[in-house]
Amino acid sequence: MPRLFTALELPEAVRLHLSLIRAPINGAKWVEAENMHITLRYAGDVDERTADDFADRLRDIKAEALPITIVGVGAFAGREARVLWAGVEGGAALEQLHRANERAARAAGLERDPHAFKPHVTLARARGVRPRLAARFLEENGALRLLPFVASRFVLMSARPGSGGPPYAVEEAYPFAEPARLGAE
Repeated sequence: MPRLFTALELPEAVRLHLSLIRAPINGAKWVEAENMHITLRYAGDVDERTADDFADRLRDIKAEALPITIVGVGAFAGREARVLWAGVEGGAALEQLHRANERAARAAGLERDPHAFKPHVTLARARGVRPRLAARFLEENGALRLLPFVASRFVLMSARPGSGGPPYAVEEAYPFAEPARLGAE
């Protein structure tokens, strides 16, 4: 059973920049640059039939290329930071793309995603990180703002069998219509 998710890929320059803001934080496992992406819809472990149905339904999504900007950093946390992330701005077009991926997943028989869509790039997963170290990282990188890029496709990715994690493999790519012009919003 493959572990699948849909995502937007990041240009190499964006991934490199994000990998350079790493900080020496005990308990943080930093994501390697080549594995950074923006998750649109996590599908999880699915059987082959459901995976094929999901892939087929994703082909029906019609969307235009969209400008994406990486802005700021944050943390998903309960009592302590569990995930450090970089924020993503993509406007209404990114929200619509997420909803289309959700509809495709539901039509393929997957359960409704219980989490609200919060577009981000995971930078690190954390266990037992001291709150002051996470806070310092967030403060030092809070003003992060990278140059916008245009996403020209979304992809169906699979995680490494057995681990559910990286390295990830692109199973199928879904190109968008003509790229949007940056600054033309």
